[in-house]
Order: sequence, then structure tokens, then C-alpha cells
Amino acid sequence: MTVPRQPTPPDLPGAHEPGRDGGRTEDRRHMIRRRWLTATIIVLLIGIPAGYLVISANQSRNSGRDKEDKYSATGLTEGWPSKVQRRLYDVPIPPYSAEVAYYETNNWRTSRLYVQFLTSNEGLDKFLEQVGTDSGKLKPKDITISKRDQNVVGWEFTGPGPWSGLTHEQKDPVPTLDVVVDRANARHPMVYVVSTTTP
Repeated sequence: MTVPRQPTPPDLPGAHEPGRDGGRTEDRRHMIRRRWLTATIIVLLIGIPAGYLVISANQSRNSGRDKEDKYSATGLTEGWPSKVQRRLYDVPIPPYSAEVAYYETNNWRTSRLYVQFLTSNEGLDKFLEQVGTDSGKLKPKDITISKRDQNVVGWEFTGPGPWSGLTHEQKDPVPTLDVVVDRANARHPMVYVVSTTTP
């Protein structure tokens, strides 16, 4: 008479080990699949942002080169004049202005600062107020910056506009400002300034 085989109690060693029928192979496949999935996720989490950073850096560099080429062709320097220059020439550029560029010339008789910036209507009003005038003094179609000064920095006031301008004369040695405003964008005027001072 044969005695029936008793099942292994669950708390004995070997109770949870995989059998010889291929259970261990199934676990290995699962482990390989899990590792492959983890590696793929890591590559995606690191690779995609890194790719965006490279693309963004290249676009930024190319944009910078384009601006540099654009301004170097006119003699203008991209960026803001120093605080000292802005104070000496009485050109208080409004905060948050864009497309700011400048050029300075000096000789024994006169010094000039050429500045351009894109601002808001409020920024333009504040700028004019700070230099001692107001937007009511801007005359339509009055290009107050001379052809000579336009040629120095390559400005061409030939677009559709509307254009307006004013000359704010002050007693020496306080600078005289010639201002031209392009309102092609009604909300964001482009402002051109030539500040001339005689020592």
C-alpha cells in the first residue's frame, strides 16, 4: 500500500522556490523586460530634454548672430548704453524696452548718442516726460533726425509709419534731443533718439 504524498507546508524552506517546470525562466524574462523598460524610460527622460536644450541653444546662438550682423552693419551696438551714458546724454530708456541698440560719437566740438528702442505707449509717455517734454509735442510726419545722422547708423525712416517727431532743445551743456517715433505697431512704438551735447 502506497502512502499519499503530503504537500509541503508553506512555512518550510523551498515552499516558494520556482519549480523545475520553467518558472525560473519566466521570472528571468520578466526581469529582462522590466530592465529594458526602465532603461528606455531613463533614456527618454534624459534624452528628450537634452535634445530640446541643444536645439534651443543653437536657435539662440543663431538669433544672436543675426542681431549682431544686423547691428554691426549699421554701426549700432546691441544692448543698453551704460547708466553714465544715459545720464550724460539725458536718454532714460524705459524699463522692459526691447530691440535696444546704441552708438556714440565724439569729437572736439560735439558728442552724440544714437539710441533706438521698442517700448509701450506708456513707456514712450514716461520717456518724454522724463526728458522734459510730452507726446503732445510730437508732430505727424516730422522726421526731426537729419539725413546725416540717419546715415551714421543706417536708419531709414521710409516704412509705412505713421511717423512723428520732435526736437527738444535745451541750454548747453544739457543735450538737445531729436526724437522720431514709428507707430507701425500702435501699441508698441519704435523710438529713435539722437542726443547731441556740446561741451
